Amino acid sequence: MDPRQYCREKAAASGSSFYYSFRVLKPEKRDAITAFYALCRELDDVVDECSDTSVARIKLAWWRNEINNLYQGIPQHPVTRALYASPTFHEISRAWLDEIVEGMEMDLDLHRYPDYKTLLLYCHRAAGVVGQAAAAIFGYRNHLTLKYAHELGLAFQLTNIIRDVGEDAILGRIYLPLEELDQFGVGANEILRRQHSDRFESLMQFQYERANQAYDRALAWLPAEDRNSQRAGLAMAAIYRALLEEIRRSDFRVLDQKISLPPVRKLWLAWKTATFA
Repeated sequence: MDPRQYCREKAAASGSSFYYSFRVLKPEKRDAITAFYALCRELDDVVDECSDTSVARIKLAWWRNEINNLYQGIPQHPVTRALYASPTFHEISRAWLDEIVEGMEMDLDLHRYPDYKTLLLYCHRAAGVVGQAAAAIFGYRNHLTLKYAHELGLAFQLTNIIRDVGEDAILGRIYLPLEELDQFGVGANEILRRQHSDRFESLMQFQYERANQAYDRALAWLPAEDRNSQRAGLAMAAIYRALLEEIRRSDFRVLDQKISLPPVRKLWLAWKTATFA
């Protein structure tokens, strides 16, 4: 299979909101960001699909070697081959890809996060540097755009954490900082048993406000001269903030369901935001 087609199918199969934001890009940049996103999906799938952590570690070690191959100009996997072929590949720092792998390794080691500082390190590796790489692919002139992109990546990850509390609990994972569970009187066992309560709603309102503040900080960092080149990220922000509002309006009923936006609404939000960016 052609590497670009492999990446398109990988991105489309994920059903992620990111895929809709890519549609606002011209073909060359769309292929580049799709290849990068497909690489992120491959890494994420290692953690999600391997129940044996020793096998997952072996696979992540393989990907570390493949990233090394990528930067030596000899990629083997379809996603790295597609990424290497993109004109914007050399804008992507090797350190960013290494940190993404480190974020996946944290997922193997930690099923609980004692405090927000620890969670923030995970979010930086799993999403902040992803945002920076994406911004580099889209193109920028002002280095403040990388600050915007990093903060936006954190906001996306915080939104994902809120959305996926119930699904993560089924897997025995809690990404909400344990010291904040204590602050709101919510026991870890309540999360794992997926027991909704007024205390849980208060805890999630706190998480919601933190995520919203991250979006505000990100948008405040974005320089005017780079708004047009960063339209895809802005489209993604519109989709994710709409999702965050849907979760709030549901009274944070995320323990027993996964709240999402219909594809048509995602497309409309992406088009509207990109058109008026």
